Amino acid sequence: MHITHLTTMILAASVVLVGCRSTEDSIMESKSGFTVTDAAGLDIGPVRMITLRNLNGMEVELMELGATVTKVVVPDRNGDPTDVVLGFDTVEEYPEKSQYFGCTVGRVGNRIAYGIFSLDGKAYELAANNGENHLHGGERGFDKCRWSSDPVMTSDGPGVRFTLRSPDGDEGYPGSLDAEVTYVLTESNELVVEMGAVTDAATPVNLVHHTYWNLGGHDSGSILDETLTIAADRYTPIDAGFIPTGELAPVEGTALDFRAPKTIGRDIGAFPENGEDPGGFDHNFCLEGEAGTMREVVRLSDPDTGIVMTIETDQPGLQFYTGNFLNGMTGKGGAVYDKFGGLCLETQTYPDSINRMGEDGWPDVVLRPGEVYRHRMIHRFTTD
Repeated sequence: MHITHLTTMILAASVVLVGCRSTEDSIMESKSGFTVTDAAGLDIGPVRMITLRNLNGMEVELMELGATVTKVVVPDRNGDPTDVVLGFDTVEEYPEKSQYFGCTVGRVGNRIAYGIFSLDGKAYELAANNGENHLHGGERGFDKCRWSSDPVMTSDGPGVRFTLRSPDGDEGYPGSLDAEVTYVLTESNELVVEMGAVTDAATPVNLVHHTYWNLGGHDSGSILDETLTIAADRYTPIDAGFIPTGELAPVEGTALDFRAPKTIGRDIGAFPENGEDPGGFDHNFCLEGEAGTMREVVRLSDPDTGIVMTIETDQPGLQFYTGNFLNGMTGKGGAVYDKFGGLCLETQTYPDSINRMGEDGWPDVVLRPGEVYRHRMIHRFTTD
């Protein structure tokens, strides 16, 4: 079964156009001559770049490699355009430097303990590409693939639909999977991310959007002064390998309590550097509200630009990561991305859910034939 315009099913109204704007005013396309060659010598081919614009001066740039967001420009409190996404000037730099900057990760985002799971009585072994564990789909996950792109004009604004076929056995996962990611830029300064998939055999699926945000501007330095709220009263404690222990613990009385607004730097010292662990936040939160229902779960604001980003999602979990492994690589315009130079807010199912199937409180991460995987996020930008 192939995925058939999931976006049309999810965003039912896809009529042209907004006001009297032309498609050319809203969607611009270009191609990079760069070809990605991975360790196996696979030539990915030319990569298309697509830019979306709305009437408010907001701009989103995307590319086919990894179905990646490379730029999000929003007006600050003074109306000045500010690029709030970490990234690189050229496509070539992404496979060389990127720590999953802006991409779509899968087939299963986040970690699977020891790269091993059982499904319907059969054991599967995946790549251990993060110490002893499997991370973000393996050695050549969806972030390293060239997705096919199709610019679209919806009633909500300009967008682009990316599609990818993951064959049976890809990175060790069972079943052929057809995945789709659609980005839409609305006239309300929202970046809507719709992810979907279908399969011909039972398989775990957890597609994750992995943009690094800095609302002060991608080149403004630390995010520790930004103020964050997360609607979660529990989290999943982890072991030294970042694998959940199985407990769903209360955030109350811990540094992970973001139910009331606080600066990111206020309690980050509770997670100091320790050996190979650089410290900082890198935790999954159990979001309040019913999974499958859209609700606001995050509010992030920057004191200097006044830019505010809220996130709505239908997912049960959120990985909050403070760029702990950023190592001073050179980014867009010569910016240096040091530790804590950006943060990720990844809505998801809980890490290692495939090995917690049936346990109380743990979400089901298995997609079966005849079912449709859906994952929706809305990033809304305003100013204080």
